Order: sequence, then structure tokens, then C-alpha cells
Amino acid sequence: MKTTNPVLARLGQAAERERAAGYAQPGPYGQPGYPQQSAPYQQYPTGAGYPAAPPTVTPMTLDDVVVKTVTLLAILGASAAAAWILVPDALVGVAWIGAAVVGLALGLIISFSRMANPALVVAYSVVEGVFVGMVSKAFNSLYDGIVLQAVVASFGVFFLMAMIYKARIIRATPKFARIMVSIMVGLFAVMLINLVFALFGVNTGLRDGSPLAIGFSLVCIVVASLSFVLNFADIENGVRMGLPQRYSWTAAFGIVVGLVWLYIEILRLLSYFQGDD
Repeated sequence: MKTTNPVLARLGQAAERERAAGYAQPGPYGQPGYPQQSAPYQQYPTGAGYPAAPPTVTPMTLDDVVVKTVTLLAILGASAAAAWILVPDALVGVAWIGAAVVGLALGLIISFSRMANPALVVAYSVVEGVFVGMVSKAFNSLYDGIVLQAVVASFGVFFLMAMIYKARIIRATPKFARIMVSIMVGLFAVMLINLVFALFGVNTGLRDGSPLAIGFSLVCIVVASLSFVLNFADIENGVRMGLPQRYSWTAAFGIVVGLVWLYIEILRLLSYFQGDD
């Protein structure tokens, strides 16, 4: 299947160049294969008088992505808990904004990088953990118990989308991918514009609990949920294309981004229905 994701396509081309340089072709079911050769396969000669055998690259598997995703979520959760406990209430706003800016910068670097960088991905999880911790602390101070509700709802939606994708109820067709990317870019542009207006004291009604705000959050939740379909398809295609194992960090990063976005939007939506009690 040809991927519609340009980033994944570039990673596939990088993996192909590695294999052409003498790295291992993936075998069936994601198992390592033999080094690529132009002639029929022969045992690579080793021993005295011969160079060392060429290195092999283990292709990533679904298990790799699952392990990396759980690892990043554990790091994010630990960072969020530490920020919640250690950052004093007076500095919550500063830490919230600072983590959001740094997280956005790291996210853009990772997204547009041509190489997988586990260190950057881990750093992103740490910074996003601070962001999530500060947002959660602020909301929980106003509405006790809302954080647990949002966490349960977020993971519930994620596993529901995983089942829907596995059942092929929704498919990541090229048309679906184009529409999703266009909608996400549009939503992020609207949120950025709304943030700029908010800094100048202008209320656009998108985040004030009004019917417009509820509708906007619902749209964001639906789009964030559907973005997992693109993540799952990219993982499936990455395994099929034989991307090196280190790219499982990039795949896990995509899932973490979607989960954080989904959690924040669910948290906002729940807050709109809490009332003033």
C-alpha cells in the first residue's frame, strides 16, 4: 500500500537508501532478513583476511511501537505528576505557557525532521508532561475530579478508535488523509488566532463555555479521535515498508500528540458542564 503521509514517505526513502548501502531487507512478519545483494544469496565470508560482515538494521514492528508508546506515556505521566506537586500555585500560569511554547517547538522539529531522534521525542514527553500537569492542576482546582474523568474518557476514545480501525470501519484512504490534514491545519490556525486575540483581551467565544465553545470542542474531539486512524495507518505502512526500529519512536510520538490534544479538549468540554457549584 502506498502511503499518503509525506513524512512517512521520506522515512521510507531513507530506509531504502540504508538497505541499498548493504543493510538488511526485512523478512516476512517483520523479521530481519539477509543483507541485500545483487547476486544470488551467498554466505558472507568472514574470518582472517575478510572484512567484517555489513551491519544489519532491525525493522520496526507493532510491538516496538506499543512499547515506545507506553514508555513515552509513562514519562509524560511522571513529568505531569512531578510538575503538579513541585510547581507552586503562583507559577502554574508561567509553567503552563512556557511548557506549551517549548512543546510546540519540539513537536514541529520532530514532525519535520527527516531522521528519528529518540532523545527529542523523550524530551517532548517530559515537556508535555509539565504542560499537562499544569493544565490539569488548574482545572482540578476549580472542578475536583475532572482530571480523572478526562483521563478515562481519553483512553476510552483511543481504544475505541483502535477497535474501529482494526475492524476497518474507517479506512485511511488518500482522500480521507487529505481531508483530515486540511481540517487539522485549519483548526490549529483558528486556535492560534484565538490565542492571539485572547492575549489582547478579545473574547471570540471559542473557549468561554458558550454554545459556540461547546461546539468547537466537540469538533476538536472528533478530529483528534479520527487522527488516530492516520497514526494507525502510518504504523501499519511503516512496518510494511521495513522502516528501521528507531522510527518506532516517531510513530509513538504521533500517538502521544493525539492523546494530549484529545485529553485537553475533553477536559475543556467537561469543564463547561460543571456549573458554578
